[in-house]
Amino acid sequence: MRAAFWLAALSIVCIVSSVSAAEMRVFRDRPYAEPKVARRTLDVYAPAAGQSRPIVFYIHGGGWRRGDKGAVAKKPAALVERGYVFVSTNYRFVPEVDVPQMAGDIAKAIRWTYDHAAEYGGDPNQIFVVGHSAGAHLAALVCTDDRYLKAEGLSLKILRGCVPIDVSVYDIPWRLSESGFAPNPNFTIIFGDDPAKQRDYSPATHVSPGKDIPPFLLFYVASRDDTKAASAAFAERLTQAGVTATVVAGENKTHTSIANDLGTPDDAPTSALLKFLSDNSRR
Repeated sequence: MRAAFWLAALSIVCIVSSVSAAEMRVFRDRPYAEPKVARRTLDVYAPAAGQSRPIVFYIHGGGWRRGDKGAVAKKPAALVERGYVFVSTNYRFVPEVDVPQMAGDIAKAIRWTYDHAAEYGGDPNQIFVVGHSAGAHLAALVCTDDRYLKAEGLSLKILRGCVPIDVSVYDIPWRLSESGFAPNPNFTIIFGDDPAKQRDYSPATHVSPGKDIPPFLLFYVASRDDTKAASAAFAERLTQAGVTATVVAGENKTHTSIANDLGTPDDAPTSALLKFLSDNSRR
């Protein structure tokens, strides 16, 4: 009888888990700025029930010139099933806008997420910012340069963590002229040739103690020497400022797969991400 009871209980747990994933609520194309345009909308993936859940806010990559909020692979399902609200945002691109305007779009999207969090079961004061490639740069910039959130009436205190995925431009002047790595022509197009602007667009420039910068988890592709070096240097800068920073190598990954594989079973970066989210959430 006892064995039958536990077998039945296990079956119920499995059913509840699968139902929870199946009942994920999806809200697409929510405008975070007026007038509504596609590049300034976001999608929300929310659990079927619950309140005050941590929020994972995702910024796609694409070289600051392309990409879409729909490129989320398995991340929403995996995170919603574990009790997180998942938000994926669009933003405008070069040459229509410059880096500060892109970062401004991200800050506006975070403001919308903050204002509407409770409607989707989220906690506005527990937002994790995650980004891949160009989105990783924008994530790190908004999480270190507090001017962007301040312009939207917010502070870095609402952020519980930042997770940039495989980018080498935490310190743009270093990457362009001092790193020893081959220059990427795209970087000059995006960041220009004014050293002052390049420094201002660099997350590393804005790292200093006492700013409420959230903990960082930095992923890089193990075979990419540029993102490895940039991640290590940026983590050291954060640590020196009293900010917790962890660097994780994506073994046997590509620049694309390290992001696309997040949320898949037996994926080492996924395990590191889930631990980081859990360790820094208030439950």
